[in-house]
Amino acid sequence: MKIPRLHAWTVSIDRAKALQLELRERLVFQKVLPGTIRTVAGVDIAVSRDGERLIAAAVVMSFPSLEILETRTATARLAFPYVPGYLSFREVPVIVACLRKLGTPVGALICDGQGIAHPRGLGLASHVGLWVGIPTVGSAKSRLVGAHEPVGERRGDHANLYYNEEHVGTVLRTRDRVKPLFVSPGHMIDFNSSRKLVLACCTRYRLPEPQRIADILAAEKKRAGA
Repeated sequence: MKIPRLHAWTVSIDRAKALQLELRERLVFQKVLPGTIRTVAGVDIAVSRDGERLIAAAVVMSFPSLEILETRTATARLAFPYVPGYLSFREVPVIVACLRKLGTPVGALICDGQGIAHPRGLGLASHVGLWVGIPTVGSAKSRLVGAHEPVGERRGDHANLYYNEEHVGTVLRTRDRVKPLFVSPGHMIDFNSSRKLVLACCTRYRLPEPQRIADILAAEKKRAGA
C-alpha cells in the first residue's frame, strides 16, 4: 500500500496539538455507496511484553463475504509518551508502517480507536485516514468524549453521540444485549456509512471481523515475543 508522508512524527505536545487542529480541517465526510467497497481492512495495536515497543497488525478481508485475503504485522520502538488525547502520535507511525506492507488494495479501513469523537476532533482513525487517503472508521470499545441517549438492546439499535452539542459519532449495538461500540467517521466517510460498514462486518462477535482478527494477530505476535 503506497502511503505518502503527511508530516513528521518527532514533535512536542504543543506541536501535536497544533497539528491536530490543522489536520481536523482537512477531514472529508461523504456517503460511501453500497457496492463500491470490495475489501475492508482492520488494524489494532498491542504493546510488547517489555513495554518498549508497539506491535501493529492489519488484516484485509473481502467485502461483504469477509474472507481473509492478507495479514501483516509491524513493530516499532515507542517514540512518543502516553498522553491522553494524543494517542495517534504514539500509535499511527507503526500502523502506517504495517499498512505499507499490504499488497492487497484496501477499500475501507476500520481502526480500533476514535474518529472525530475526540476532544479536538482528530482521533486515531481520523489521523490514519488522512495518511492513507481511503474511507476510515473509528470503532472503539469505550467512550472518550460525549453523551448519548439510551441505546436499544437489539443488534443494529443505535443512538447519536454528541460532544459540545456537535454530532461526533454513533453508539451502535452490534449484538443483542451486548455492550455497544462507539463508531465515528475518521475520514472520507459519513456517519451512516460508518455505522452500516461496522455492522456489516460484525458476524457472531461484538467487534467487526477485520478489527477482531487484527486484535488476535497483534496479541499472538506479542505472545511470540515480538
